Amino acid sequence: MEFKEALAKKAETASPSPKTEPVKLTKDMNIADVIRAMEPEIKKALPSVITPERFTRMALSALNSNQQLLECTKMSFIAALMNAAQLGLEPNTPLGQAYLIPFKNKDKVECKFIVGYKGILDLVYRNENVQTIQAQIAYENDIFSYELGLESKLYHKPALHDRGEMTAVYALYKLSNGGYGFEVLSKDDVVQHATRFSQGMKSSYSPWNTDFESMAKKTAIRKVLKFAPLKTESLRALETDETIKHELSIDMTEINDDTIIEEIPQNQ
Repeated sequence: MEFKEALAKKAETASPSPKTEPVKLTKDMNIADVIRAMEPEIKKALPSVITPERFTRMALSALNSNQQLLECTKMSFIAALMNAAQLGLEPNTPLGQAYLIPFKNKDKVECKFIVGYKGILDLVYRNENVQTIQAQIAYENDIFSYELGLESKLYHKPALHDRGEMTAVYALYKLSNGGYGFEVLSKDDVVQHATRFSQGMKSSYSPWNTDFESMAKKTAIRKVLKFAPLKTESLRALETDETIKHELSIDMTEINDDTIIEEIPQNQ
């Protein structure tokens, strides 16, 4: 079942609750305290496969991987974690599915949700008409060429040794009906894209600095997906990428992004 359908079913079966005062989050509350205080709201928004206990473990694991997340407003952290939970993506783990990153957002440090390269692959493969989707890095000693036009071609033969520096990245998809598409970006294209659209590129915690090639692959995949006939649900899920939110919902894709970008200073 698609995540959107699962969330809709959860909304239909959830019993309406009376209006209550917002939970007051104090500075002395740790993340586990916040989750306990907000448990009714969190339960309502969580997919059925994730319990509040599992949600708490995900939160503590993310915090252990990046202590600076403790400086984030608690609501932005919980909302970013909920984004990951609803999409079924593990944040801040070696899997590279998703990242929770601290950012300076106006006068506060907020938590931004970023979908990783492997997270995007996972979301795309939830479309049954997608046979394959992949991205690869081309290096200077590889044999790499491509042609566009009515008979487009893409050829890549990696060097077995000493491949050299990265020169390009490409992404391709193939559908069950035989349709396909690809996108090629030079390394300079990727850097320009990151500089323009990813304000946290200078952050030492950003995956752009910790795993540049994976983010390059993600960029190429995002571009090629503009031409792929994917389900609306998958495309909407990708809209949660690089967002900051302050509310919980049974469908986090419907919550507005509250980002006012100013990168958090790093001393590392």
